[in-house]
Amino acid sequence: MTTLSAFKSFTDHLQQQEQLMPVLFVGHGSPMNGIEDTEFSRRWTKMATEIPVPKAVLVISAHWFTSGTKITAMDFPKTIHDFGGFPKELFAVQYPAPGNPALAKETVGLIHSANVELDHDWGLDHGTWTIIRHMYPDANIPVLQLSIDYTKGAQYHYDLAKEMYSLRKKGVLIIGSGNMVHNLGMVAWDKLNDKEYAYDWAANMNNKFKEFIQNGNHNPLINYSGLGKEALLAIPTPEHYLPLMYTLGLNGPKDSISFFNDKAVGGSLTMTSVKLG
Repeated sequence: MTTLSAFKSFTDHLQQQEQLMPVLFVGHGSPMNGIEDTEFSRRWTKMATEIPVPKAVLVISAHWFTSGTKITAMDFPKTIHDFGGFPKELFAVQYPAPGNPALAKETVGLIHSANVELDHDWGLDHGTWTIIRHMYPDANIPVLQLSIDYTKGAQYHYDLAKEMYSLRKKGVLIIGSGNMVHNLGMVAWDKLNDKEYAYDWAANMNNKFKEFIQNGNHNPLINYSGLGKEALLAIPTPEHYLPLMYTLGLNGPKDSISFFNDKAVGGSLTMTSVKLG
């Protein structure tokens, strides 16, 4: 779909529809959720039955952190195994979903706050495929990734997301994939199997994040460093948090708000996820 006629055919097909496609923030957690039958992966599978079947999926993953903003624009993105120390079964996973170069070009045209680069080298990293393979196991829906510019702050990403709002009207499912509370350095590895074990600061911040989201009060979430020491413990580095800015930036005035997979893991991680719409 690289010719002008193919691009026109695609954009004509993606006509605006009456029903807005929901937007998600998904706590993806361990890559093992990609192959294991867990409460988290089961909820991802169920979510796919609760929302309209998308015409395409666009994921902003914590694991594609770049200088500048890029979008995958190849016909068939490769499956990236961007982790180590896991069983060989995880490295054997392939998720052969097609890409969609025409949608990539359309998205570039929507974004005016950044010069978005069409990328032909990346693919689908584990922040994407571990979730999407449970939602759409047939790999028959085009999947793209948008990178996170690490040189920019949260406000920039929140505002950039607003420019993609019209994609929701065209049946594109946009997912931010990260974790609201993500401090690997403080994980209680001996408590991984303890149900919903959370440090007090992690539980407190997760609850504050949810309260702000529920109330549509996004400014404290954008300026999270002003929320004190607990926020900096929850977000020691921004890569897993910034995908939430994209989800919130795509929030519409009539969107309902709900949470799912609202659980803590290992003391300093939360899988809390959000559905808007």
